[in-house]
Amino acid sequence: MSRTWQDIEEIAHDLLEQYPEVDPLAVDLPQLRGMVLKLRTFRDEPDGASAETLEHIQASWYEQLEG
Repeated sequence: MSRTWQDIEEIAHDLLEQYPEVDPLAVDLPQLRGMVLKLRTFRDEPDGASAETLEHIQASWYEQLEG
């Protein structure tokens, strides 16, 4: 299934699977954008996410890692 920037929880899940050893809180927003763009499930405009969207993805990724 293809992901867009609106699929915050799903992107976070994909990041957790793709980068299990990475601490989400150690990733800055430009790095996070690049990581999302490299996900094979991601199909959206590269510049379509605001800083707020990236922060939500990062928070969800952290919550899924901890939960």
